[in-house]
Amino acid sequence: MKFSAHPWITHCALIGWVRVLHSHLEPRRKSIGLKVPGAPFVGSRFWRKSDILNKRKMEEVTELRESLWSSMRTYKPYGDLVHQIRILLLGPIGAGKSSFVNSVKSVFQGRVVHQALVGSDTTGISQKYRTYSIKDEKDGNSLPFILCDSLGLGEGEEGLCMDDVPQILKGHVSDRYQFNPMKPITPGHDNYVDSPLLKDRIHCAAFVFNVNCIEYLSDEMVAKIRRVRRKLIECGLVHLVLLTHVDSMDLITKDDLIDIYRCPPVKSQLEAVHKALGFPLSDILLVSNYTSEWELDPLKDNLILFALRHMLWAADDFLEDLPLEETREMLLAV
Repeated sequence: MKFSAHPWITHCALIGWVRVLHSHLEPRRKSIGLKVPGAPFVGSRFWRKSDILNKRKMEEVTELRESLWSSMRTYKPYGDLVHQIRILLLGPIGAGKSSFVNSVKSVFQGRVVHQALVGSDTTGISQKYRTYSIKDEKDGNSLPFILCDSLGLGEGEEGLCMDDVPQILKGHVSDRYQFNPMKPITPGHDNYVDSPLLKDRIHCAAFVFNVNCIEYLSDEMVAKIRRVRRKLIECGLVHLVLLTHVDSMDLITKDDLIDIYRCPPVKSQLEAVHKALGFPLSDILLVSNYTSEWELDPLKDNLILFALRHMLWAADDFLEDLPLEETREMLLAV
């Protein structure tokens, strides 16, 4: 699957032309005894602005982080129908689902966390259905949401079994269920929940994609993603998109993370995802996971918290839209 040329391709072509010109002029300068300058600066990935944030910007970033963090700690699910929102992470193998779990935990623990095992960009490592409760470092209490990590979508018969998806959405699958790509969970299995309550169900789902790999998704993978979306829609579930590795995109600097949604290369990629997979632009969120860092970065924290806030809002929409009779039955069963 291919998309139209990147809007910044002309800039890249200019960089290449300048480098070629420089390589031709260098021997000529040497032959006539002129000093040979260093390579032209235009090839630097920091060509648009400095990578150093000034004090005022950092203060604003920190204030935003505190505001987002506070809203997460005080959040309550719609109508108090459940105590914790369950967010299901879906997507291709190695897209960054488990890394996002670790990143969210890192933000609220105040340190880089590696609880969810992480594989490579192409193999992944999650083989079990895992539910992760997030604790607040300030008081040790669990926050009002749970992240549910699943087996990634693979090519052919690899990856998550399509028949497992509705079982997960309806709350029939418990923590640590060992996925079998060839066989879905069935009643009678040790991890099968016979009569799930509203609190056991998934309240919001997020497709996780590596922003740099969207154009390389095979037709088979795109078809599989659309099949999963249909199952989500059948369950009335609101679903979003998380694009990871946004900080590694071409022509992106650290400064751009402050207002990443207005950055031209990013806006172009959002349009590409929208056209290729059909997700509304307002449902596509950007994050930069903690994968190799030793310390937290407030810029990354803000992207993670911003995305998480939108997931909780989506879950509220799902809860609000539930039929009154269904919610009453669920509450009476608690």
